[in-house]
Formats: sequence, C-alpha cells, structure tokens
Amino acid sequence: MAPKDPLLGTLKVCVMNLKSDDVTVTDRNPHLGSCCELLELVLRKGLQQPVLSLVHRDYWHCFEQLPIQDPCGRLSTVSLVVEQARVCRKLLSAQGRGRYLLRLALSRKTLPQFVTHLLHTPRVVEWYSPTLSILRNEEFLEPFMSLLLVLSNMEFKLDMENCSFLDESWLLPVCEIYEVVPCREVGLVLRYLSGRVFILELTPGCQAHVDKIACPGDIIDEINGTSLRNSKNGQAGVILSRLKGCPLTIRVLRWRAHDGTVYRPLLKLLRALRTENPSLQLCPPSSLQPAPKVPSPSPSQCFKEGRIVYIVQFLGKANIGMFGGKEVLQHAVPQVLQKNQPSKEVLLDLKETHLTCTDSSSKQVLFEHHYPEISCVGRYSQPDYTVFAFCVADSPETPQSTGFCCVAFKASNIKECEDLVCRIATGFKHTEWFV
Repeated sequence: MAPKDPLLGTLKVCVMNLKSDDVTVTDRNPHLGSCCELLELVLRKGLQQPVLSLVHRDYWHCFEQLPIQDPCGRLSTVSLVVEQARVCRKLLSAQGRGRYLLRLALSRKTLPQFVTHLLHTPRVVEWYSPTLSILRNEEFLEPFMSLLLVLSNMEFKLDMENCSFLDESWLLPVCEIYEVVPCREVGLVLRYLSGRVFILELTPGCQAHVDKIACPGDIIDEINGTSLRNSKNGQAGVILSRLKGCPLTIRVLRWRAHDGTVYRPLLKLLRALRTENPSLQLCPPSSLQPAPKVPSPSPSQCFKEGRIVYIVQFLGKANIGMFGGKEVLQHAVPQVLQKNQPSKEVLLDLKETHLTCTDSSSKQVLFEHHYPEISCVGRYSQPDYTVFAFCVADSPETPQSTGFCCVAFKASNIKECEDLVCRIATGFKHTEWFV
C-alpha cells in the first residue's frame, strides 16, 4: 500500500468540497480558508531554517527567489504575481505576503506553475528537507500536483484588496466601500493603535453620521486608494485635508464578522480601545444583523479565538500494536489506565481540520493530530464512565507507520464526553479521503 500523508488527505477533502459547489469560489465560501491553510502547511512542511540568520524562513522567501524571466527573456507569470505581493503596502510580514501570493495564484490559476518553478530551482529546493518535505517526496508530490491542477481549473473571485489582516490570520474581515460626496468635514474621531486607524466616534450631524458609513470600532483601511495600514498618528487627517472638497472612496473594515460575532483578530485591540475609552459603544452597523447570543461556556469549557475549547483530564497514552480499528478500543483503554500515568488538566481544541491538546498550566502544546491520522474514537463502555479515547498512527511523519497509539481522556460529565466523541468522529469521517 502506498504511504499516505494526513495533510494531503485533508487537503483533498477541502478541494473536493470547493469543487462540489460547482460555482465561482468567493471569500464567503466556508471551505476556502481551510484550503488555503492546508496549502500553507504543505509548503511549510520540511522547510529548513538557515543556521546563521535572524530571519525566520517562510515559503514566501522561496517564491521570491524564483527566476524573474522565462527562457525567452520575458517576465514570467510567476514573477508578476511575486512582484504584486512584494509591493502591496498593506502587508508587513513574510507570512502576509505568502498568503496574499497564494490567494492571487488561485485567482490567476498559476499555483501549479509556482511549485513547478520551485522544483526546477535547485538552490531553493535544497531549503526543504528530503525526508520531511512533501515537495521532495516523489510519492507525495504527484498527488499534491494533481490537487493543484484541480484548483487551477476552478474559478476564484477573491477581493485582493481585503488583505490587511493576512499578516495575522487567514480569516478576513467584512470589508465595505463607501463613496462620500464632497463635504467640508467628514466628522470621524480616530484612534491610531498597532498600525490601524480605528473609528472612535462619529460627530452627530456630520456627513459620516448622516450616511452611516461606519461605526465606532470599525477600521479605515484606505482612502481614495491610499492604504492606511501601519500609518502614523495624523496620517488619515493629512489625507483627508488634502482631499477636502473632493469625492471620497473609503474602504472600511467592520469589527463584526459575517456571522455577527466579533471579528476574532480584533479582540485584543478592541479590548485595548475599551480600556482607554470606557465610554466607547460598539454598536452593530445597520447592514449587519445583531450578533446572536453566544452561550456562556460551562466550567469545563473556555473560549479561544471565538471557539469553545474543552477542559479535560489527559490520562496518558499507550502503544497498542499494528491494529487501530474500533474493535480494539475497549481493550486499549485499560492498557492506558493500567500504566497509572499522572493525569493532567489540558485544553482540547477541536478545529476544522485537526485537534490540538495543550497543557492548561504551561500552555505548551502536547500534541496535535489531523483527523486523517485518527483511526477510531469512542467512549469507554463502563456505567456512568466519562473516559473516552481515540487511536492514532503512532508515527504519522514516517512513510511506514510503526503502529497505533491509544490516547485517553476523562471529561467532566457523560454528556460532554459524548459531545467530544461525536465532534472528533465528525472530523475524521469528513476526512476519510485517500490520495
């Protein structure tokens, strides 16, 4: 049997989900973010860091090293995309530029060309580990390129100007454009914080208040095409003064996401604004529905980046041999319990493509597993017992697995135990695809 990589298995699920819609893919597509995140993980896997350098190497550094001209001396399509990412003023980091490049390459159907150029540039390919990288593994490279070709045959219509938060997150804010007729004063009270221009207040009766172009807490991203990303105090006022009497086109980033909840990357900054300005009222814009009530987490749960994370006891793990099906789970859990490993309180974060287990006291990530690595999950069949476990490939990074490992936890109650089992099961059932 050919070896499988869990990243490729999960990526195939996302690509098939994108393709199943059979329509143009936009930023509102629920599978786009996961697909881009998985592409990023593949491009980072096995990327080695330079020994004598203070710069953390990312896949953006690989792409910007690709040849500028094609064999005929013309600027290549790849180089044009790289240059557009390089000169974008809204991006400050290699991570942001790499993410912008991936989105642009999807829109222009050039992602396979990027990887092909990279593979034919020896000094760049050598940055990847020959044992860990998917790009340098012939058995993994072929299915990866096949997925890229599927993506290149799809239609993407993405807002490339909405990129100011790619440095921090794949999750994009709600972005709206307003055109304001010439006026003497727009009437916005602004606050500069961490390179962003926040709206603190709208002067009653001013043009912005009458037209309802923004709300306190929103961000002015650009004015008449001039980006305000990483702007200094007073820069927006200078631009507005220069354009006094002229029509204005203002790009506004909403503090609320599409679902009405707070846009997660803004949580810390909005808290800082409220601390500085206790009177700040974050009212929902008229174009959005009021935020739904979010249930308060139970004592065994907490919030992390807008998601509910479960607080459970990690009981330990044990190697169970070469079989990891559901029929071995009831025999595997006692093996873990008999080892009498000291239990510890952990945070179990069940994300869309993988789960992460973090020590609640030290905040150290103990392990993470993509759902295709998990072979089964279930609750220990004892009366009123709250122990659950899953089996996972013991060494998923190696081409030949060395067996399976049973990982056991204890939930706070039976209902939460069942919820956790169902959520993990849903995760790996959605990724039962093999490349």
